[in-house]
Amino acid sequence: MSPKELLEKYKSGEISLTEALEQFPDRGIEEMGFATIDTDRFSRTGLPEVIYASGKTVEQVSLIAERMYQKGIDVLATRATPEMFEAVKKRIPGAHYNKLAQTITYKQSHTPNTKGYIAIVAAGTSDLPVAEEAMETAQFLGNRVEKVYDVGVAGIHRLFHRLELIRNARVIIVVAGMEGALASVVGGLVDKPVIGVPTSIGYGANFEGLSALLSMLNSCASGVSVVNIDNGFGAACQASLINKL
Repeated sequence: MSPKELLEKYKSGEISLTEALEQFPDRGIEEMGFATIDTDRFSRTGLPEVIYASGKTVEQVSLIAERMYQKGIDVLATRATPEMFEAVKKRIPGAHYNKLAQTITYKQSHTPNTKGYIAIVAAGTSDLPVAEEAMETAQFLGNRVEKVYDVGVAGIHRLFHRLELIRNARVIIVVAGMEGALASVVGGLVDKPVIGVPTSIGYGANFEGLSALLSMLNSCASGVSVVNIDNGFGAACQASLINKL
């Protein structure tokens, strides 16, 4: 039961003050020894606790996911392997895995999606793992998402074919590797916030995404902000906050 529900029950006289205090979560912290879950993050920041699975063991990810599930917290794990998903699915039967995005999701509460939508624009098919991570995160956070994939600058007419859909979004995430030019192009065509996500896709001088990162940071198009290399999750969190203003 959430703190708000406990307070409402105390206010209505359904439970006593002593009963409410006994059930009240301890400082928004759930101790697990190897992990400390921030159970109060959503009410504090508008963004929930999320599991970054990379570097964790299969057992650690599954145990954290199970504890979050038991506490009524929706579950999102990023950079998760198929083995991690199989372990989580045994503890949370309704969990979903996006193999391309490497995300595990489970929603206990189905909040309606926002009226305004986030457009996720990807330069090439090779950028789709990052774009799909952004998509899964944005939808998990309760946003409607429209995907515009494989519209990089090498065939710019493909972008113009989908321009109306992009322009009508409340915020736009642009995912691009190689030289990362797509963020600047989109930024020069729309009157909405653009969040650039450089990817590590590209030949040697791309330096695993560094050249795309620097290109986006040096964009001459106004209204373009940039997150870290391959950080579809971070872009979606920022876009969700903007979309819900």
